[in-house]
Amino acid sequence: MPFMPPTDSMFLLAESREHPMHVGGLQLFVPPEDAGPQYAREMVEAFRQSSDVSDLFRRRPAEPVNLLGTTWWSSDETIDYDYHVRHSAIPHPGRIRELLQLTSRWHGSLLDRHRPLWECHVVEGLQDGRVAVYTKVHHSMVDGVAAIRLMQRSLSKDPEARDCLPPWLVQPRSRSVAMRRGLDPWGIVRSGADVVGDVAGLVPTGLKIARQVVRDHDITLPRAPKSILNGPVGGARRFAAQSWRIDRIQQVAKSSETTLNDVVLAMVSGALRQYLLEQNALPDEPMTAMVPISLALRADAVGPDGADRGGGNQVGAIVVSLATNRAHGATRLEEISYSAKQAKKIMGDLTPTQILALSAVQMAPLALNPVPGFVRYTRPPFNVIVSNVPGPKEDMYFNGARLDGMYPVSIVLDGQALNITLTSRKDHIDIGLIGCRRSIPHLQRLLQHLEDSLVELEESWG
Repeated sequence: MPFMPPTDSMFLLAESREHPMHVGGLQLFVPPEDAGPQYAREMVEAFRQSSDVSDLFRRRPAEPVNLLGTTWWSSDETIDYDYHVRHSAIPHPGRIRELLQLTSRWHGSLLDRHRPLWECHVVEGLQDGRVAVYTKVHHSMVDGVAAIRLMQRSLSKDPEARDCLPPWLVQPRSRSVAMRRGLDPWGIVRSGADVVGDVAGLVPTGLKIARQVVRDHDITLPRAPKSILNGPVGGARRFAAQSWRIDRIQQVAKSSETTLNDVVLAMVSGALRQYLLEQNALPDEPMTAMVPISLALRADAVGPDGADRGGGNQVGAIVVSLATNRAHGATRLEEISYSAKQAKKIMGDLTPTQILALSAVQMAPLALNPVPGFVRYTRPPFNVIVSNVPGPKEDMYFNGARLDGMYPVSIVLDGQALNITLTSRKDHIDIGLIGCRRSIPHLQRLLQHLEDSLVELEESWG
């Protein structure tokens, strides 16, 4: 019965009916040419056949789930596939709209802590013949980057391959290798010494950062204006998703001498500005975004054999100004790019442990959100979370079915009623918006505003 690290258990401790703590993904697949009318059913049956489930997807909180279940993992020997893998169909007329409505409902329901913390829904009935797969996994098991990596490793670049396995049958390259080999006391001592060194370095690092903030006055601090995005949330969710060609965003980045991430943040800025103007709710001060940084993508977070760490949570964060007080897209992009550079400059010389510590300080106010009245009467540390998870750079297939959409579905919290997550996929960027159904009315309008914002940037930097 393995110990649960605090970085993982906090997602179980923070969970409630209003705050489901799972991450998800909605994938769209174009069936192979030889697929018959029962293709979706055959996919479900194939998903349910194997008993060789990875250790990660056998985990569940230990009994009793509300006590030991936030400290230790238990493991199920057998998996109830009829529960975990479900076959669904969307109603007529089978538009993406109906699919997103189903996804919204599924993502708003809690996972059963008496079972391994994951579900998969295979969905047929789309009018264009595609098959959808929605999967959700508790954040205590994986972060967004780890989830995307597991999904990628279940796919193949070869359209003729027929040996692909679903993510729960893929053994993650992770710390579980060390667990299988037994406890390494000397490794613990070495790791402890490294941590002590990192923590000791936090004091001079913190003083250096403070001096830079005072001297330059150009660091975006975790203190944002109040907005309708930053109130208490209910348990119901609304999900919206759309794809954009990546070359459009890259061309703006090249012309403006900024980065792809900067342009995406400028799209978000323009979309939020227009949306809030429609609601007569745009703050006078510039809004800000918390942008997670995956430490799993850093060289020092990869093992000597080149393997990543698989499950768990390895995420830092920076806060970036969205310049929503600026009317012109080009000006917003310039200010966003500068703010991001300054935030990354601070992080540049830090170790992963120090980045985690600094990120924890920036996100610390979120821990007080459950306190009655805290969200209503205090300013948020940031207005919205915008995550970018790298995806596959080539066409990918699952047993001949081509991946045609990969939309992340993340988490909303009290004080953070909207979460925007995107992932790249060869020639496209797929963006998923998840929001509190009560706090964010007409969430789907943000999709059109994102497009309008990109068009404005293209016209400015064409």
